[in-house]
Amino acid sequence: MDIGSVIGLVAAFGLLFYSLFSGAEGEIGAFIDIPSVAMVGLGTVFVTLLSVRLERFLGFAKIAKKAFFNPSEKPTALIKQLVQLADVARREGILSLQNSIGEIQDPFLSNGLQMVVDGTDADTVKQVLDLEMDAIDQRHSEGKTVPDMMGKYAPAFGMVGTLIGLVVMLKNMDDPTKIGPGMAVALLTTMYGAIIANFFALPLVDKLSAKHDEEMLYLEIAKAGILGLQAGDNPRMLEMKLMVFLNPKQRAAAAAEAAA
Repeated sequence: MDIGSVIGLVAAFGLLFYSLFSGAEGEIGAFIDIPSVAMVGLGTVFVTLLSVRLERFLGFAKIAKKAFFNPSEKPTALIKQLVQLADVARREGILSLQNSIGEIQDPFLSNGLQMVVDGTDADTVKQVLDLEMDAIDQRHSEGKTVPDMMGKYAPAFGMVGTLIGLVVMLKNMDDPTKIGPGMAVALLTTMYGAIIANFFALPLVDKLSAKHDEEMLYLEIAKAGILGLQAGDNPRMLEMKLMVFLNPKQRAAAAAEAAA
């Protein structure tokens, strides 16, 4: 579980409810209007469904789960694994990696190593790995579509609801007692749209983008390691090549771990 995401989500909504409760002096019901909730919430859901494929919409829950529960891949652990494989290949030959492939959980890495063991030429291995990375990149882009659409449409439905509320309010201008409550209801839809977009949808898009960048870095390191193994790089040289993908803090942590 990504503790940072959970803390951020809970803290954001906690702060929101505290502000609503304090601002209304405990009368939080003043911020609840069922027709406005239906207008913004259901409107956002239905228009998003109109904009994407049904299977993509139904898979949204699985995509959202990745932002909170998928552990981040550790590039330092991958580099250590690849260096160990290089040491095995140097001592026992490249074909000896066949024994290690079955123990590797990552299909990208295991498939790449299998091509190397099978004697596939370097250009073909690189081409296949690049195609796989492009396919993963495309799937990630599609996965962000639903929350991205929600973040775009929720404020728009909030504005539509506000306009409807203003029209209703203006039709009752002859009764001053209805102007204040009417304006409050009109503004609530804008608030609901802003909450859906900025407390949920857009942060989820940004979180998925960060997860995507982490995974693509992991795949780049794996690809470089596979090609290095095929080229016959010695373990030290391969480690130096792969360390360039890490930032200075990660390199220092990896060096400290190796020294320990």
